Amino acid sequence: MSVHRIETTCYHGMDAENRPVWRLPDYILQLCRDFRHQPTPAEQFLWECLRARRLNGLKFRRQHAIGRYIVDFYCHERRLIVELEGDVHSTSEQQVYDAMRFADLEAQGYRVLRFRNEDLLRNPEAVLACIAEAW
Repeated sequence: MSVHRIETTCYHGMDAENRPVWRLPDYILQLCRDFRHQPTPAEQFLWECLRARRLNGLKFRRQHAIGRYIVDFYCHERRLIVELEGDVHSTSEQQVYDAMRFADLEAQGYRVLRFRNEDLLRNPEAVLACIAEAW
């Protein structure tokens, strides 16, 4: 008797060869834990707004692994990724990597929202409204 997975979408995304990722490597899980214990001020602020279903009853996870990527915030029921970007995202190398990363995630059916740290801290209501309206 064989066991078949009935799930149609893979919870952890796809790997580089477009195969479903059912279990994450231990080093990725450890990186997620490390990132959760060392949030930036903007990440900490947004987490306080999103945690415990505070935004429209939506459940968010922080520093969540999807395939080979770790995203800042993830809402599974909407397949929504929220990324905060600081100064490191201003370099040309990082911009090329980010473009490839977000195109890959969007090709897998995720919706990606990106916000600058400064925009969140300057106008949190607008950022939260944008997240709440995303579908």
